[in-house]
Amino acid sequence: MPPLLRYPSVDELGLRAAALAERRPKDVRLRRVGTSRAGTPLWLLSVGHGSRHTLVVAGPHANEPVGGATVLRLAERVLADPRLRDGADVTWNLLLCLDPDGSRRNEGWLSGPYVLGRYFRHFFRPGFAEQPEWLPDGAGRAALPETRALLALQDELRPFLQCSLHGVDVGGGFVELTRDLPGLAPRLAHVAARTGVPLELGPYDTLYWPGLGPAVYRIPSPRPGGLAAAMTEAAVESTWFHPHPYGTVTAVVEAPMWGVAAVEDSSRPADPEGVLRAVSRTLRHDTALLEGLLARIRPGLAAVPDAGVLLAPVDDYLLVGPGLADSWDPDTGPAPGADGTARPMPPLDTARLTALRISGRRLALRTAGLLRRLVTTAGNDPSGAGAELDRLIDAWCADYHDGHGARWIPVARQADYQARVVLAAFDLARRGEPGPPPGPRPVDAPATRSEVSSD
Repeated sequence: MPPLLRYPSVDELGLRAAALAERRPKDVRLRRVGTSRAGTPLWLLSVGHGSRHTLVVAGPHANEPVGGATVLRLAERVLADPRLRDGADVTWNLLLCLDPDGSRRNEGWLSGPYVLGRYFRHFFRPGFAEQPEWLPDGAGRAALPETRALLALQDELRPFLQCSLHGVDVGGGFVELTRDLPGLAPRLAHVAARTGVPLELGPYDTLYWPGLGPAVYRIPSPRPGGLAAAMTEAAVESTWFHPHPYGTVTAVVEAPMWGVAAVEDSSRPADPEGVLRAVSRTLRHDTALLEGLLARIRPGLAAVPDAGVLLAPVDDYLLVGPGLADSWDPDTGPAPGADGTARPMPPLDTARLTALRISGRRLALRTAGLLRRLVTTAGNDPSGAGAELDRLIDAWCADYHDGHGARWIPVARQADYQARVVLAAFDLARRGEPGPPPGPRPVDAPATRSEVSSD
């Protein structure tokens, strides 16, 4: 199977996986492990027959399609090297897409051309409550069928390693771990150098997390927190931690679409507080501007059937924007943590300040893109908001290009980077595995290519 030059759609993922299962039926099985809210099958591709299991989850966020290309690449790598399966007594379990409904809503940009303006104009990511990896009410009260399917799969397989495949639209690559995998940081650096992917040395969502090495961070244990904290700090329960009683280590592997060199610049800037003030001021200004545009658009959305799906993430972004601006602004004091105590900002180098600038702009661009989709869906624009949103999207994307030097990383290279990081985590996890009882073997109920295409 040749390397993918573009992101595969949900349907293409299923067809390619079915073709692989038909080509190698003794080593590969494809089975349906759940159904999405819209009735789309959740497909699991299993490679090998070992007693120990890995679980690789692609497509947990709808706008991050690189995982689909990565799991296809991983399947081919594992088939080509028996040491990764039979020799290690391991079955690789590859969930093709956890949020297929959301992924379908991104198909306006998915096949290219890969231009920032096109990406943000067709951007979709559901509201926080509709993202299937989060467990804000605990595993026992998981509301989404996609979440329940993943939890059941974790309980069945009891994997020693789980990898959640995420994407960074603009920035660099990094890894988040639920516990340390000693030696991962130098391997990550080697993979990044080999594939030409910048490493993000200070992502905004790991702002207060412990570092385990350059671009490797430990995810804090779940703790109580509001929506803003959950969105920016993974402060609620999640499927990342659910399989821990089985000895699982979870690696969240982030791969960038547009790379920015400055996210790996550890130099000290001349005026970090001045940069923070500017970033905070810009985020407040952009949020207020977008709130005004939403107010102009909202009256025309009453008769739009799909409006609520697009409005939910808009409301989330507009909610967290001002709070983030306050938490970064040196004039408003340290941000309070989950326990109410003040959290001073960590030391600020160029990499971290660049990440904060990118993330503030990202919130505004995502909101603007969703608002433009609302205008387009409504079919009329008496307020004239659409033209203003187009102007803002163009200007803000130009800032990514001209102000940050954002450059497109080809899909094949993104997938190669992510697959190599997963294989590095696999090697370290199996060497340090404490040896919990293996989970039951997956049911060998292969699906044919016609079954995949008929749903």
